[in-house]
Amino acid sequence: MKKIVKTFIPAIYLIVIAFSTASCNKTQAAPAAAAPGQPVDLTYAAEKSLPSVVYIKSVINSKTQTVEYSDPFEDFFSDPFGGFFGRGQGNGNNGTRKRQVQTPKRAAAGSGVIISADGYIVTNNHVVDGADELTVTLNENSKEYSARIIGADKTTDLALIKIDAKNLPAIVIANSDAVKVGEWVLAVGNPLGLNNTVTAGIVSAKARQMGEGVASMIQTDAAINQGNSGGALVNTRGELIGINAMIYSQTGSNIGYGFAIPTAIMNKVVEDIKKYGTVQRAMIGIKGSDVSNYVDVEKEKGNEVDLGTMEGIYIAEVVEDGAAAAAGLQKGDVLTSIDGQKVKKFGELQGIMAQKRPGDKVTVTYLRNKKEKTATLTLKNEQGTTKVVKNADVDILGIDVRPITDSQKKQLEISYGLEVLKVNGGKMKDAGVPKGFIIQVVNDQPMRSFDDLQQAVKDAKDQMLVIKGLYPTGKRGGFVVYLQNE
Repeated sequence: MKKIVKTFIPAIYLIVIAFSTASCNKTQAAPAAAAPGQPVDLTYAAEKSLPSVVYIKSVINSKTQTVEYSDPFEDFFSDPFGGFFGRGQGNGNNGTRKRQVQTPKRAAAGSGVIISADGYIVTNNHVVDGADELTVTLNENSKEYSARIIGADKTTDLALIKIDAKNLPAIVIANSDAVKVGEWVLAVGNPLGLNNTVTAGIVSAKARQMGEGVASMIQTDAAINQGNSGGALVNTRGELIGINAMIYSQTGSNIGYGFAIPTAIMNKVVEDIKKYGTVQRAMIGIKGSDVSNYVDVEKEKGNEVDLGTMEGIYIAEVVEDGAAAAAGLQKGDVLTSIDGQKVKKFGELQGIMAQKRPGDKVTVTYLRNKKEKTATLTLKNEQGTTKVVKNADVDILGIDVRPITDSQKKQLEISYGLEVLKVNGGKMKDAGVPKGFIIQVVNDQPMRSFDDLQQAVKDAKDQMLVIKGLYPTGKRGGFVVYLQNE
């Protein structure tokens, strides 16, 4: 179980704990009818959403790692006696030596949400991070599938995985921006090994900023525990409004509040992963804090501050060569809205920016000396440019492959390779790679498994693959595959 923030602290402190968790179906679900004696009937929401939530098991295999350890006698014996006592390799390295250790095999569990009928599933990054094996179990028929990671993003704590299946019960995705504080919600997942569990609560707050990474989260008092990560937060119509990610608790169990990543952010992350292979981050180019926080800090210093408002973002620094600097914003300005959306606190700003990409233009409203002004900003990436970063996924190749059989190894006198079983289209077809071709090397890396091919695509420099291998006849050949259209 991975955690978003440090957990090895005394229990008297409040801690934030993360638990081991496209195409949007726009069909309108029927409204939930109120039952006598109840504020709202949640049975409809449970029936609609349960089939779309899956159980995810991740396995990290045992590995051999090289670690450093300290030997306090290393330098003492190495210099005076020249290695006579068998320790003479220190050479002034402060007693640091290396050895190999075997890590144990580890398994963890979480939840996921089916977002398309063809097998795309959203979960948390911390559910699948580092996994060597992923198994997805469906709710409806308990059928198990092997899954692979299409892409993951640590900052938003989201991951997109896929199973080879069709006609899956995809959940209806709602607009999380329309969610209101106080409305009833359900948390659906697999907590504490109790599969297909539903808990109820209300939306307690929106745009919560939690830790350094995930921001602008939906807060709920619906019970969330270990195993809920990656599960669904749904409204009374059974529509997805967020992906459950963490709780705020004194004990590590549900004595506190849960937090979910809004679908407005999820949709953009999924689209980026599918289109670019990695998440595009747009930067406004400012550093600051909520106006209320800034005013409180200044009052503690004995300073009286009147910015003309107690809502918005106080700009403490304008990043050089950033979007805000290019548009003329200055230190001391107060940002109050973006594209007509009011920005009262930093979490709201982060929520808006999480839906933007480099190159997007936004209109901001701000106060300078209590006078309202507007400016148009062209958002930039972390490198200070407007270009998108592309990182292709293996799906772009359009082929099905499998490791060669023992008989093929013997016949062709080779020890490894991937046989192309089918060419469905895509970049491999464009390059002329035929069915039956055996891929042995991609960009100088040996291809022994599907994961090797996937990694080669992700690591491809200049978005190009140089492929070497054999035809079924044993004749050697090669192809150059361009992953992106210029």
